[in-house]
Amino acid sequence: MATDPAVAAAVADAHRREWAFVLAATARVTRDLDLAEECVQDAYAKALTVWGERGIPRRPGAWLTTTARNRATDELRRRAALRRTLPHLLDRTAAPAAEELVVPEAAAEGEEFPDDRLRLIFTCCHPALAEEAKVALTLRLLCGLTTAEVARAFLVGESAMAARITRAKKKIAAAHIPYRVPPAGELPERIDAVLTVVHLVFTTGHTAPAGDDLVRRDLVERAVDLARMLRTLLPRDAGVAGLLALILLTDARREARSAADGRMLLLAEQDRRRWDRAQIDEGLALVREALRPRPPGRFALMAAVAAVHAEAPSWQRTDWREVVALYDLLVQIWPSPVVALNRAVAVGFADGPAAGLAALDALAAEPQLAGYGYLAAARADFLRRLDRTAEARLAYGEALMLTANAVERDFLAERLRELDAPGPA
Repeated sequence: MATDPAVAAAVADAHRREWAFVLAATARVTRDLDLAEECVQDAYAKALTVWGERGIPRRPGAWLTTTARNRATDELRRRAALRRTLPHLLDRTAAPAAEELVVPEAAAEGEEFPDDRLRLIFTCCHPALAEEAKVALTLRLLCGLTTAEVARAFLVGESAMAARITRAKKKIAAAHIPYRVPPAGELPERIDAVLTVVHLVFTTGHTAPAGDDLVRRDLVERAVDLARMLRTLLPRDAGVAGLLALILLTDARREARSAADGRMLLLAEQDRRRWDRAQIDEGLALVREALRPRPPGRFALMAAVAAVHAEAPSWQRTDWREVVALYDLLVQIWPSPVVALNRAVAVGFADGPAAGLAALDALAAEPQLAGYGYLAAARADFLRRLDRTAEARLAYGEALMLTANAVERDFLAERLRELDAPGPA
């Protein structure tokens, strides 16, 4: 029997909005990430049937959480019974018996911030895990992203990312990594991986890797929420201030990024009157705070770049020299290929498209950028500006092949059509 479209839409919306809350609350019961994920997936599958028969609940997230946790409790009791009846088959690394898990961890002594999502983040970002595994696992579990979406965020293949996530889960189980927010004394050394996670959550939502929408508002709002929680947790941490500033200043442009017909608008085309001035003011204050320590951190410098754009009264009056200088500092402390790409684009606006194209072509051998659509798109734009039409057409075609977001694809296709149209572009 076909699923009611209204029910299917409600379940999909609950997945976008509630996945992190449901999984984190279930993991609090199981202490077993694979079991928690299995129970949550079962709860969403059950919702498709039950909501169709009984109606969509007033609080879908609460229904899903209760269903997933009940499923988890039943499974833990089954495992406990198996231990008692089949002691010789006992797996000593399995999740604890259900009887050991009934005390809510929120009541743990000395825990000031009983938030299940933060527990899940810090569990996934434990020092026993490799740095990339921390971020990948948290994106997969906290945000419910598919393995393919996480792979795109990391610029790696899907199979490699699937193996990385599996290894990370096994490491958590084998090492008995606790499901809790670390004590205050451990927070500073653990925070950078968490900031990276939240930043990737935001960037994945700011421009969705795939689908029909340019922005995944649920991920953006989740990142803002988590960044504010971290700000409460570590109010004097410059990295947290820098991350929150970066998110606010970038997200302030959200409403101006699309035209009324849904067409994507570049920064040069946006109506800056539609930018959120309250977010910008808050972000600028945070940038000043984040830049006080010397040397400044990577999130502080990225926020400073966003601040240059936020303070420019128009595209034409953007201080591109300052943007390039900030990227020069950022490349020194965080030599990422994507940072180098952004710097090359800024060089193109500061010194002309030929200089920008030369800077981009210097990155052609970077393996992490080989399948990165923004490199091809940036090359295409500079080639177009240089009237190298045939080469621009090839670059736009490459960018289209590497882009899965429908809004971005429409933008690139329109650029291609403009190249073939008579008259000036």
